[in-house]
Amino acid sequence: MSYSTQSIRNVALAGHPGAGKTTLFEALLQAGGALQTAGTIERGNTVSDFDPIEKQRGHSIDAGVASIDHAGMHVNLIDTPGYPDFRGPALSALGAVETVAVVVDAATGVEYGARRMMEYARGRNLCRAIIVNKIDHEGAALDGVLSDLRETFGPECLPLNLPAEGGKRVVDCLLNPQGDSDLGSVADWHQKIIDQIVEINETVMEHYLDVGEEGLSGEELHDAFEQCLREGHLVPVLFCSARTGVGIAELLDVAERWFPNPAEANAPPFEKGPERTRIQATPDPKAHVIADVFKIVNDPFVGKLGVFRVHQGTVKKDTQLFVDDGKKPFKVGHLFKLRGKDHVEIEQAIPGDIAAVAKVEELHFDAVLHDSHDEDQIRLSPLDFPRPMFGLAVEAASKGQEQKLATALHKLSEEDPCFVVEHEAETNETVIRGLSDLHLRINLERLKERYGVEVTSRPPRIAYRETVSGKAEGHHRHKKQTGGAGQFGEVFLRIEPLPRGTGFEFVDEVKGGTIPGQFMPAVEKGVRQVLRSGALAGYPIQDVRVIVYDGKHHPVDSKEVAFVAAGKKAFLDAIGKARPQVLEPIVELEVNAPEQHMGDVSGGLASKRARISGTDSVRGNEIVVKAQVPLSELEGYAAELKSVTAGRGRYSLDFSHYEPVPTNVQQKLVEAYKPRHEED
Repeated sequence: MSYSTQSIRNVALAGHPGAGKTTLFEALLQAGGALQTAGTIERGNTVSDFDPIEKQRGHSIDAGVASIDHAGMHVNLIDTPGYPDFRGPALSALGAVETVAVVVDAATGVEYGARRMMEYARGRNLCRAIIVNKIDHEGAALDGVLSDLRETFGPECLPLNLPAEGGKRVVDCLLNPQGDSDLGSVADWHQKIIDQIVEINETVMEHYLDVGEEGLSGEELHDAFEQCLREGHLVPVLFCSARTGVGIAELLDVAERWFPNPAEANAPPFEKGPERTRIQATPDPKAHVIADVFKIVNDPFVGKLGVFRVHQGTVKKDTQLFVDDGKKPFKVGHLFKLRGKDHVEIEQAIPGDIAAVAKVEELHFDAVLHDSHDEDQIRLSPLDFPRPMFGLAVEAASKGQEQKLATALHKLSEEDPCFVVEHEAETNETVIRGLSDLHLRINLERLKERYGVEVTSRPPRIAYRETVSGKAEGHHRHKKQTGGAGQFGEVFLRIEPLPRGTGFEFVDEVKGGTIPGQFMPAVEKGVRQVLRSGALAGYPIQDVRVIVYDGKHHPVDSKEVAFVAAGKKAFLDAIGKARPQVLEPIVELEVNAPEQHMGDVSGGLASKRARISGTDSVRGNEIVVKAQVPLSELEGYAAELKSVTAGRGRYSLDFSHYEPVPTNVQQKLVEAYKPRHEED
């Protein structure tokens, strides 16, 4: 069917693992006519979880995309993984939608995954809704879940419908508020919603006070509702059971009727140029194309597939598009809509729509596609991805597969912005980094299943860093005479610490041409060599300012290589006097465990130099322990937590900051450091 931008709805299903997102995704596709029969996780035939590893494990690993054409509307749905281990694909979807629907299990209530996705959606200025699933399941705590939502996320969380008869049906709270529900009077909740909606708009409020609710036009109510969603003044709560279909048709109707279309939602945060000037993409089908790639799939049959959201203009078959600031365009030979693993060919994608192109090697996550060089240097503001802190050093298990391994790892890293491949030059290790041990193990499974590459792995070195804690001056004269032309360069510099996380600054304060300007890049090159290799224990140096203030040169013997060496040795000289320190990565750890294991969990963390910042009780006799812990202390923690909680504990972590290691730890690291190449 043909549709306009005003008829499009883009919705991402997000939340905690086990809340039923994939089952809900199937139910919505069936209710919208895209499926005759909904698949199930148990049978392994769902649209979104088509990867063999997803079927085997019974949960989503990647984001699945499909669409519905229903009642004159085109709804693009994205099913995102719930496990924090796979947050990269989940967060990537936020750049493609206007509305994030956070799914909550009626039995377990508000859990960590729901809280984090609500935070991410709020930070991205997206409209939010909450879907309470499994309302008719045994153990559903319908009397407490709504109050928990309002307590956790604020009084703006108000129900658009309510469960009735023990979750066997739902009743409308907004347009047809009659009768009672399992959560009290429908009329009372209706009044709260109306009051919340009309107070956002002064004109609507005045009209409402003059004529009452019956005098409000449908357009007035709709526009005020949309404004509430855009400004976060209302977070609608909807109840359903994806398994039995209760509330699913109503949920689809709400998405079509009340969720914003791409022309109504908050403008996506595009920036242009090195100054990152804010610009606005307009959903005009006749304007120049601006589209953003939010998902990469390396399909063994189709090749590289780039899934993108069109923000401006119309992408048609045979269109010539540029990737980022590239000078050579590619031709859109085939244009697809996705339905899980299936690709449905289409003729065009209009503003607000989601589509895909295949076999374009230049595509990458967050690439901007455009059809005019006027759109060069445009970027969507970067998403705030968690920093991959878990690492494994890997190498091919069989000789001769090194290049195959490198190619496969590159393809996997293209698909997940939180899966990073690094080459540690000092140890000659290939290190993969991810959000958890599970995250890395899943990618190792994919290496074997998808690309036929087996690897051996071992723990890598912890990503320590070095810095200085004081100010100092350094000096070095590099002089070599070998019969012919010699080498000469002399550098005086001083260093000082910068605030943690600042990075590095290089300042040229040389006056009078004692170091000619053409040699200053060479001095900086020498300094940066030390930054990479470290000076104390062999780890990269950060948070330091280097100020070059004097030096000498020779009109014949001064060369770039001489000033590289002089800069390097002068920097090393200064570091040795500036009280150097080794820094270790500190992570924010959040542990969920049964309440009876509180003592074991807290005691175990205390033995790991953890600083416990808080302990909360949540529904279901569960506790949440929050702490800051050195990453080096968490090796093997997954097995330890499983042991002390009888398999019921789980945890997640995010990078927090770097801080100095204890003196005894620093001493061990320094003693263990054996440079591979002795300095001249």
